[in-house]
Amino acid sequence: MSYRFAVDSDYDDLDRQLVHALHVAARAPFSRIAEVLGVSDQTVARRYTRLRSTGALRVLGAPDPRSLGEVAWFVRLHCTPDAAEPLAAALAKRPDTSWVRLTSGGTELVCVTRAPLRADGGELLLRTLPRTARVVTMSAHCLLHVFFGGRRSPIDKVPALSQEQVAALAEPESRPEPVTLTVGDRRLLAELAKDARTPVPVLAEATGWSATTVRRRMAELHARGAFFYDVEFDRDMFAMNVSAMLWLSVHPAELDRAGRELAEHPEVAFAAATTGPTNLYASLATSGVEELYRYLTERVSVLPGVTAVESAPVMRSVKGSGPLPTG
Repeated sequence: MSYRFAVDSDYDDLDRQLVHALHVAARAPFSRIAEVLGVSDQTVARRYTRLRSTGALRVLGAPDPRSLGEVAWFVRLHCTPDAAEPLAAALAKRPDTSWVRLTSGGTELVCVTRAPLRADGGELLLRTLPRTARVVTMSAHCLLHVFFGGRRSPIDKVPALSQEQVAALAEPESRPEPVTLTVGDRRLLAELAKDARTPVPVLAEATGWSATTVRRRMAELHARGAFFYDVEFDRDMFAMNVSAMLWLSVHPAELDRAGRELAEHPEVAFAAATTGPTNLYASLATSGVEELYRYLTERVSVLPGVTAVESAPVMRSVKGSGPLPTG
């Protein structure tokens, strides 16, 4: 399967090329991107400003829990009908949550939260949510292994740039390793989480460092995998019109093989092994509900070792990978 860009979209090829370019080189100057795309600096700047101001594009610095000594958890909550919306809004405001989504007719919400590796550090999981009366059931699935996601984006599966253009923009890959953050590091990452293209002088003011120190430390933290650059974009731009969540139960002997096969599917935006009664999770993006049906019946049905499948369309995405926009 391959996606076709929607002909009635408000976006054009240059918009998609810009998004792809920022995925490859998040902090590249507009002049460098413009040269690769074959347009003027002013054109790139105008397009970026328009997409960002309308909420169609955000470039963020996303922390990597593994390098920071944390674990990520998928939390599934079934709520009373009146509770899902306000609870989703409350969860979205927390700094330790991401990907807060409403599913299943608006009575279930799913989010990702980060917690220290030690079990006694999970405030959200162990104390706050179980005391919420309008939560009917809750389950938490620890993320064990990522097959697709993080530094790899669904943009890679629907490329708007040629291989030559990607090579011209590509930057050295990071090599994740344990990192101990200083107070200044945390301030730096907090600013990048809001906008990864924040100018160096602004970052210097936020951290109390010199511009030279900001550039050096930002490069070091990125190289060591403390964070990666993530691009949030309007999925309609790439004809990813229907989002869904997929929870699979897979025989342990086949889990790695099934996960690797799942990761190669064009419809899969994220795939990971988790703990729990379902041990393989995927976020899906298709061009329509018929395409989702065909995917479930033709591609998922033949994955090795699958014993049970649960799917849920995403009704609304309340929060993405970064903090809620302000202003």
